[in-house]
Amino acid sequence: MENQIFFAIGLMSGTSLDGLDICYSKFIKTKNNWDFQILKSETIPYSSDWEQSLRNAVNLSSEEVLKLNVDYGFYLGEKTSEFISKHKIINLDLIASHGHTVFHQPKNRFTLQIGDGRAIKSETNKTVVYDFRSQDVILGGNGAPLVPIGDELLFSEFDACLNLGGFSNISLKRNGKRLAFDICPVNIILNDLALKLGKKFDNNGDLARTGLIDYELLDQLNQLKFYQEKAPKSLGIEWINEEVLPLIKTQKTEDLLASFTEHSAVQIAKILDEFDVKNIFITGGGTYNSYLIEKIKAKTKTEIQIPKKEIIEYKEALVFAFMGVLRLQNLNNVLSSATGSLYDHSSGLTC
Repeated sequence: MENQIFFAIGLMSGTSLDGLDICYSKFIKTKNNWDFQILKSETIPYSSDWEQSLRNAVNLSSEEVLKLNVDYGFYLGEKTSEFISKHKIINLDLIASHGHTVFHQPKNRFTLQIGDGRAIKSETNKTVVYDFRSQDVILGGNGAPLVPIGDELLFSEFDACLNLGGFSNISLKRNGKRLAFDICPVNIILNDLALKLGKKFDNNGDLARTGLIDYELLDQLNQLKFYQEKAPKSLGIEWINEEVLPLIKTQKTEDLLASFTEHSAVQIAKILDEFDVKNIFITGGGTYNSYLIEKIKAKTKTEIQIPKKEIIEYKEALVFAFMGVLRLQNLNNVLSSATGSLYDHSSGLTC
């Protein structure tokens, strides 16, 4: 069988609102495995208006959310068209868009990632795959994490993969199945605290280094019910609003940063030790938080491997591009062992 080659663009907007990640990649399917190459990648920072609109989306009326869904779809299409033109991209089989999460309530069987794929298609005139999470939630899954299909087929040489984004999530293979779940909040809290000090994020964890750990708060955070639940499980902004924010209102901001960085490190290290992870591949914006990485290293014997910059920053967008490729071939792109759904399935709407 000859190798099959696919070219795809993946679009990713994370909960930390860093900006829109665009990743153009080549995927090669051989007889026994998949390989990939990131060809072009870019992060487009959100304007203050877009950042505020996305941050406030959870508070909008149903009509306003519907309008934002379409408006954001056109925005994604416009930025993708500019990316295609800028890099003179000719070979392109599809655009795969994660969208931006507004609601995520798997226990109530719904999740919403805005950014209408039909608007993206109207701007780009390319095949678009979008809404990757809803089907899994309808099938009884958490709708997250989805990236483990990429860990399984593109990064299988590592014992486990850890993403440090808005939330931290881990993927690892045990007893022949890919297990994956959210561990704890990371940048969704740290970035929000840094904003109070006039910074978009805590560069290298330098602000947290100046703070003092509030051990009473740390204990309260570590005792949250979610950490006792068994995987698969996932986190959303609703959980943050209900369980975390009420605990972190009164302390000095630097102390909150120190305490929450410690909390994240404790929870991540606990999971690494619980599953006896030999080596772990870390990606996501939190990888640049050297203070957090130091804290994790100090609490576990797991060997930590940090890849080159383009994979740190674009792994999620890369994997959604890959999921789009799998979807168009009607191959499974969501693993039930990771999400808790009824069965493995091929997810995503196409247009």
